[in-house]
Amino acid sequence: MLKILVVCGAGLGSSFACQMSVESVLQDIGVEADLDHSDIASAAGTRADIIISGKNFESQFQRYDLPMDLIFLDRLVDKTEIEEKLVPVLKAKGAL
Repeated sequence: MLKILVVCGAGLGSSFACQMSVESVLQDIGVEADLDHSDIASAAGTRADIIISGKNFESQFQRYDLPMDLIFLDRLVDKTEIEEKLVPVLKAKGAL
């Protein structure tokens, strides 16, 4: 099953709110995935297929050579933006 990790600075509030929006989008498009949320420091050691985070953390992720797809959002709970950026990645991975 596809694993998606939603990341914010502390791994608490905003990543959890974003995770709920991602779950809603996935349900709407009929894709099952294992979702979790985390802080940015822990994200580098994860085995997720996709990491979703805020645009404000993009430069911090550039420090790591991560093999997974990275999606950066301007608005963490905007389901339209999530769907627009997530669907092409899901298609590329054969999940949609």
